[in-house]
Amino acid sequence: MKIKKGDMVQVISGDDKGLRGEVHVVMPREQRVVVSGVNLIKKHQRRTGNVRTQTGIIEREAPIHISNVALVCPHCNEAVRVGYEKTPEGKVRVCRRCGEVID
Repeated sequence: MKIKKGDMVQVISGDDKGLRGEVHVVMPREQRVVVSGVNLIKKHQRRTGNVRTQTGIIEREAPIHISNVALVCPHCNEAVRVGYEKTPEGKVRVCRRCGEVID
């Protein structure tokens, strides 16, 4: 996958279009990512027995499809597409806009 945990991404479509956040979780099989502060949902959690769980209305981030986010290049600070180049150290991610190495 071209997006990894810890990357800064920008939402390019949907209700949260234009928002930026850091990737917390990557789910390659489902092709989804969880981004901080993006796609917030409210879960109504009731008390279940004597188990110490958080109750009430819990607000948390829901997964968003990976096609709806774009990587933000740390060099040009823009949402860009990602390419790969072979180097002596191995395969590295490259910004398609400015050509700088991202990893």
